[in-house]
Amino acid sequence: MAEAINIQVVYAQPDKQTLVDLVLPAGSTLAQALDASGLLLQHEIDVASGKFGIYGKLSKPDTVLRNHDRVEIYRPLIADPKEVRKARAAEGKAMKKGGGSLKTPS
Repeated sequence: MAEAINIQVVYAQPDKQTLVDLVLPAGSTLAQALDASGLLLQHEIDVASGKFGIYGKLSKPDTVLRNHDRVEIYRPLIADPKEVRKARAAEGKAMKKGGGSLKTPS
């Protein structure tokens, strides 16, 4: 009898998270776990364009899984974090340049 591995596939949305526990044959890949979970079809996610990881580390679909791995399905970013930081820094500079005085009236 072939050895089996226990894994979990997770997908988090802003309002809920879905966790699927699976028992797969040893040597199964990340792509096989995604297919077996049914989450790709349920949430209309494409393996070719999607981002996936194992315990927070970005992984390719052909990655071989180990016992007790947690496969994560990542959602696309809404905004580029670098651009958000730049905009926030620019707002801070504008406030300092034309900002009001902190002096108390005499």
